Amino acid sequence: MGVAGAPLGLLGGSFDPIHQGHLQLARDALKQLPLDEIRFIPAAQPWQKGPMTGAEHRARMVQLAIVGEPRFALDMHEIERGGITYTIDTLRDLRLALPDRPLVLLMGSDQFARLDTWRGWKQIIEAAHIAVAHRAGISLQQGPALQAVVDGHRGTVASIATHTGGSIVEFAMTPVEASATEVRRLLKEPASAERAQRLSVMVPAVVLDYIDSHHLYRN
Repeated sequence: MGVAGAPLGLLGGSFDPIHQGHLQLARDALKQLPLDEIRFIPAAQPWQKGPMTGAEHRARMVQLAIVGEPRFALDMHEIERGGITYTIDTLRDLRLALPDRPLVLLMGSDQFARLDTWRGWKQIIEAAHIAVAHRAGISLQQGPALQAVVDGHRGTVASIATHTGGSIVEFAMTPVEASATEVRRLLKEPASAERAQRLSVMVPAVVLDYIDSHHLYRN
């Protein structure tokens, strides 16, 4: 099948809240992969996670975090669809809308190691390329079922632009010590200079301002 248009990067997640790790992964992907843009896709209700902050807040935090990044965009597809979020459903919808455009699903190595627990995970690899961010000197770890599929779909950066999907590639990510779990934990602590300094490294200031003004993550 021929391709039409430059590859489109897709970065999904709960973004509860979005942090510098998400942003660095996307920036590194843009530098190393032939992507036209990256769409940040907040999940409505991830099937592997429990209750979370309201979708409108999570989407707004993403929107604020990517201001000034012309090749980043907020995609409300999953939130507007509502209900339990499965990546394979989103990819099928996008494939219908963009039948000939390469789609590149971006994810961290920890996520990728659990890919074989996702609904329709083998179909995910056929519906899009998968680009896995890894830290220098750390090899991907996965079980035998996933490893067998990886071995059959290992691709190159060039293959991302010449096929609509089906390749698994790696790219290097600049280390960032940030996680949404740690951010939420810190936000529940009493205010202190140390807390403020740690949060300022993990989360964009404009997102911290939004969190504070809407009294998020306090309980």
